Amino acid sequence: MEEETKKEPEQPEKEGLLDKAKRLFKKADKFIDEKVEKAKQSKAYEEVSGAVKKAEDFVEDKIEDVKKSGIKEKLNEFADKAESEAKDTFAKAKDLGKKVAGKTADKLDDIAENLRKKSKEETEEGKTEEDSDKA
Repeated sequence: MEEETKKEPEQPEKEGLLDKAKRLFKKADKFIDEKVEKAKQSKAYEEVSGAVKKAEDFVEDKIEDVKKSGIKEKLNEFADKAESEAKDTFAKAKDLGKKVAGKTADKLDDIAENLRKKSKEETEEGKTEEDSDKA
C-alpha cells in the first residue's frame, strides 16, 4: 500500500516533434491572419477592391446590354436567311447543271450523227469509185 500512496510526481512529457510542428503551424497561421487583416485595412487594398468592383459592375452592365440588344435573335435570323439563300442558290446551280448537261448531250448527239453521216458518205463514195473502176 505504501507503494500506491507514494507516487512520484509526474513530469510533463517532453514535447515531441509533432507537437512542435503544430505549435509552429498555429503561430504561422496567426501571423498570416494578422498580416492579411493589416493588408485589408491598407489604402492600396481598398483601391484595388474598388477597381475590381467597378470592373465587375461594368462587365455585368455590358452583358445586360448584349442581352437586351437581341443579338442572339439577330444572329439566328441571319443564319436562317443565309441558309435560305444558300438553298436557293444550290437549287439554281442544280438546274443550271441539268441544262448544261442536256445541252452537252444534245451537242454530243449532233457530233455523233455528223460523224455517222460522214462515215456513211465516205463508204458510199468508196463504193461508187469501186463500181466506176470495175466498169
